[in-house]
Amino acid sequence: MNIHLVVIDPQVDFCDSGGALYVTGADEDIKRLSGAVTRLKDSINRIHCTLDNHHLADIAHPLWWKDRSGDHPEPFTIIEADALESGEWTTANPDAQARSFDYVRQLAANDRYPLCIWPPHCLIGSPGANVMPELFQAFREWEADRHGIVNFITKGSNPWTEHYSAVQADVPDPSDPGTLLNTSFIRALEEADLILLTGEAGSHCVANTARDIAVNFTDASSISKLVLLEDATSPVPGFENFQTDFIKDLTYRGMQLSTTAEIMR
Repeated sequence: MNIHLVVIDPQVDFCDSGGALYVTGADEDIKRLSGAVTRLKDSINRIHCTLDNHHLADIAHPLWWKDRSGDHPEPFTIIEADALESGEWTTANPDAQARSFDYVRQLAANDRYPLCIWPPHCLIGSPGANVMPELFQAFREWEADRHGIVNFITKGSNPWTEHYSAVQADVPDPSDPGTLLNTSFIRALEEADLILLTGEAGSHCVANTARDIAVNFTDASSISKLVLLEDATSPVPGFENFQTDFIKDLTYRGMQLSTTAEIMR
């Protein structure tokens, strides 16, 4: 079988307990996944690994916004259009206000997640943006044994839009090809017989990547090739229902569920 492994954002800031946006349980997810990659390296044909990469000044970081007192929002604050219209929140940079307000309205129109303010994380060039060392070593061993190349897919460096999905930004920026539909990634996955999906967080980046893969497959039946490894994927605390809803939605449409232990058998 032509087996592809898709690993979403296995980075220090998400997966290390001291990371800027630690996802509870992600450290154990990485241990299980690393072991699976090592044991399955002769069976895995391709590895795709997405990487979050942000600037400090980002529409989903506190620095971008201020309240009436000039204070920046606390992490996990939800900002929706009505709070902007009332003046509860404005942009710290007045020149960014019109475009930022329009972005929040487009999120609602696209039926994507509302704007959530996150702790600054996976900053470009920072240690927190690195792949977890244990998994990176497993990737290196796979590359050496298979003479393969891990397909690293970066996302999130455009400060004007969130980019949970590895397939496209939440609100694509026509002037930035990196935010548009990643058709080469979709076409590569369509060549696979089996797509093992895992990573962080199941509530956000895994969920939106899987949904966008499913929507953009040429043949809708290809969704059945997706296999979520549940024991190597965890939700952001407080957003557990997002992961539950995603799994319910995609399994109804054909996605399979397994674990790192079961898939090896």
